[in-house]
Amino acid sequence: MAIVVDASVAIKWFIDEPGADRARSLWERRAELVAPDLLVPEVCSAMWRKVRLGQAARGQAAEATERLRAAVIDLRPTAALATRAMALALELDHPVYDCFYLALAELERNSMVTADQRLLARLSGSKLAPLAEPL
Repeated sequence: MAIVVDASVAIKWFIDEPGADRARSLWERRAELVAPDLLVPEVCSAMWRKVRLGQAARGQAAEATERLRAAVIDLRPTAALATRAMALALELDHPVYDCFYLALAELERNSMVTADQRLLARLSGSKLAPLAEPL
């Protein structure tokens, strides 16, 4: 069974921060990982921000980009998920970016792993809660 991972998990593959060990274990055990192709620009943006804030070096950002390209992760086109992602965003009153990952989890009938506490709080108690699990 595949596991949908979002950018909050993927960034931890490259940066030492809380939850990094758990995130890396997903990658290292070669679980079948899937994500919308939105994952790539989101991780790149997060790396840029970390460099800008002095939390990562430029070399780390470049290495993360290359490692992400080579990662064993099945990237799915966002265009096919857009309609459902928008519906989820409107239903949850939550940013649509995160809802692309939820839409993929729903479509694939898989769980999504996230470190995004705001998203998990938004899902808590809703019928969509089973789609996501905390890292």
